[in-house]
Amino acid sequence: MNFSKLKLRVLIALLAGVLIFGFLNWKIVQKERVIEQGRVALLQLAPLDPRSLMQGDYMALRFALANEVRDTVHNNQMLVLEIGENNVAHFKRVDDGRTALQAGEIRFRYALPNGFFFEEGQGQAYQSARYGEFRVTDDGHATLTQLRDAAFNALKRGTAR
Repeated sequence: MNFSKLKLRVLIALLAGVLIFGFLNWKIVQKERVIEQGRVALLQLAPLDPRSLMQGDYMALRFALANEVRDTVHNNQMLVLEIGENNVAHFKRVDDGRTALQAGEIRFRYALPNGFFFEEGQGQAYQSARYGEFRVTDDGHATLTQLRDAAFNALKRGTAR
């Protein structure tokens, strides 16, 4: 292999690294924007078998909303949720893109997470989780930020109830 081919390969590898690094940073900035500017919406967790709730340092999440819209809504479809008391969100309708939002309604891109990762050994602190707290932007992008108990208190590491 001659020197110019080696330089080209190094240049391509560096360019690929810069592009990957740039893309990852862009995604981080997007998530930070959602967390900082998004409106709080709590989605109720669906009951799970406690024997399968905890799997090491991972908790499977299932939301009541997913059960409610299972037969009519597909992943990445836009929904309209109504924010009620204590910021608990309820399914109102599928967003058709033409109907204006009413007071107390938000758009929510239906792409629910199916798991919540936490530090190993902290599983008991999350067993009382009853709601997932999302931050939702006006365009419907949402990020799961924390879990809450039945009294709407944020669950914190090491606070088993």
